Amino acid sequence: QVQLVESGGGLVQAGGSLRLSCAASGRTFSSYYMGWFRQAPGKEREFVASIYWDSGNTYYADSVKGRFTISRDNAKSTVYLQMNSLEPEDTAVYYCAARQYIQNEYPYWGQGTQVTVSL
Repeated sequence: QVQLVESGGGLVQAGGSLRLSCAASGRTFSSYYMGWFRQAPGKEREFVASIYWDSGNTYYADSVKGRFTISRDNAKSTVYLQMNSLEPEDTAVYYCAARQYIQNEYPYWGQGTQVTVSL
């Protein structure tokens, strides 16, 4: 069974940085997309970034391009989200997710980690 465990959230001032980690286990993730999503209070969950495990190709939401970087460490089966130049609007619960390349939806989700950006 796929398990995803996020860590690294916290409170940071605007302009600061955080790095989120997602430890993935339960199988090898070849041919998987690993994604980061976030949900702010009162808002729908939204896509942040994703990475294709095999090639390392990355994809970003326009709102985070140039500020966030997604990466993966094959040896550790871990996906990272480096977040720089954080803004109060980035405040949300951040979730790690996984899907096979042939799937349209993400069936596997972590429990989430809170990121709060203060002025």
